[in-house]
Formats: sequence, C-alpha cells, structure tokens
Amino acid sequence: MTEKTEASKYAIAAKGVRKVYAASGNAPAKEALKGIDLMIPQGSIFGLLGPNGAGKSTFINILAGLVKKTAGDVSVWGFNIDRNSRQARAALGIVPQEINTDVFFTPQETLEIQAGLYGVPKNKRRTMEILKALGLDDKADAYVRQLSGGMKRRLLVAKAMVHSPPILILDEPTAGVDIELRKQLWEYVLELHAAGVTIVLTTHYLEEAQELCKEIAIIHEGNVVACEPTEKLIASLDQKTLMVTPLEALSQAPDLSPFKIELKADGRLAIPYQPSKAQAAEILERLSGAGIGVKDLSTVESDLEDVFLELTYRRAG
Repeated sequence: MTEKTEASKYAIAAKGVRKVYAASGNAPAKEALKGIDLMIPQGSIFGLLGPNGAGKSTFINILAGLVKKTAGDVSVWGFNIDRNSRQARAALGIVPQEINTDVFFTPQETLEIQAGLYGVPKNKRRTMEILKALGLDDKADAYVRQLSGGMKRRLLVAKAMVHSPPILILDEPTAGVDIELRKQLWEYVLELHAAGVTIVLTTHYLEEAQELCKEIAIIHEGNVVACEPTEKLIASLDQKTLMVTPLEALSQAPDLSPFKIELKADGRLAIPYQPSKAQAAEILERLSGAGIGVKDLSTVESDLEDVFLELTYRRAG
C-alpha cells in the first residue's frame, strides 16, 4: 500500500534536507545542502536558481534517487522518496544538463526503450506524437550521433516525457540551443504546463526564468536565500534607476548627494534610488537646483538578474 502524505497538495515538498559529502582523499567533507525547506505547488512553473555549486544539482539528484540525502524529508507528488521511492521516481521526468543518449540508437528506438523501462504498454506509447511535438519526427529513424546538439537536447525532453509524468524537471535545458530551437522547446513546455504538468526549471538565462516562472527559489551555498513569487522577488530589491538626458552635454557628473550619479558615454545621467526612501520628483528638483535642464528621462526597473546578484555574489562579497 502506497503512502500519501499531507504534502500531497505540493508537487515537491522538502523539509530540512541536508546533504553532506564525505571527505575523499585530500578533499574535506562538504555540506552541499544545509537543511533546506522547499514547497513547490502543483501546476506551477517554478524556477530553481543559484550559482554553480550552490546545491541545485544535488537537490535534483536527491529527488531522482541518484543521491542519498543525509537528513530531512522529501515527498514527490505526495509520495515519500524513502518509503515510496518507486512511485516518487515515476512522478518525475528529468531532463539533465549532460547529453546522455546512446548515439547508436535512433530517436524512435530511444523513446521505445525508455517507455519499456517505465513499463508503458505498447498500445499506450506516444513515441511519434512526442517526437513530432519536439520537431524530431523527421529524424525518427536517424542515428542519434547524426543529430545536432540542439536536437539531442530536445530528445532528452522527449525521453523524460515517455511515461507522462506529472512533474518535469528541466536542468539547464536550453544550454547550447539556438534561439529558434529554444523557442520551439518552450512552446512545447508551455503546452505541457497548460495540460497540467508542473515544470521545475533551472537555468542561467535569468531573463528566461523571469519570463516563464511564476515563483522562484534562489539557492546559495546550500541554503534557500529567497523563495517568492517572481514579481514580489524583483520588487523586494527596492531599486530603480532614473536615466536623464540633460538639455546640454555635461563634462562630469554633478554632485547631488546623497544620490550617486554616473555619467554615461552617451551623455545620459544614471541615478539609482530606492523608491521606499525617495521619489523621482525629488531627484528632478535637485537637478533643477543644480541648473541642469532635462531633455528626456526614463526609469529602469530592477530585474531578476539584479536580485540574483544581490542575493548571491554581492552578498557573498
């Protein structure tokens, strides 16, 4: 009898998850995850971001059953990964960073073998349907070694979907994929999401995460340093920049303390400010008081990259 937990309303529920890699040779023991809590709602497109070595891959490998956690509880689609490991793994489709397909099979053979491994009956397999959705149907009988890097990445997505899992984890899915193929890949992923599949995305393309993900968690040095709806996360930075084009060219940036002014190469003034502490009108008054006329102005909002840098690299510094 399988066990459904109170976490069943979440696609993935992790509480107090730690992973310590034992010392090996000259390398000391490393705590890759430091007791993280992470609740990923069903039906969401969820971003899991962080610098290299932050712990993202360790967490994904724990979900997949490839790495044994040191402590904590994890449920996938309501199934505890320790007590109901088979059901938990079957609820996941994972697209890894590394291209790991057998180059001596065709895409059609690759998907048929994968479906067999998951016990999908032959009359319920959707091999050609999946290949067509990912633009690989015309390569169904070509050897994988003949496919481009972008096609191989799409084949990984196809492999992950053969058993129709309710959760799809995409680990850097568009690395090395050109713009057109990336667009085609995301169209398919959004179709899956519209059909009810929960999408978990890790990516270094932050504009991609900002556009696609409704909620984002940022992992840094084994800790979850942020986990909020994307818009709220960006707003939390409390940072905007007023871009001002003066009526007359300036030879140097004016002193408008406490505001720090940067004179750009194109002659514009970049003036960062915190909306919670100051308003653009105050800056314009100071410019006027300094005898600087304004020809044009615009406001640059913070984006996910700013938040990411603030919570990781800058904070670490």
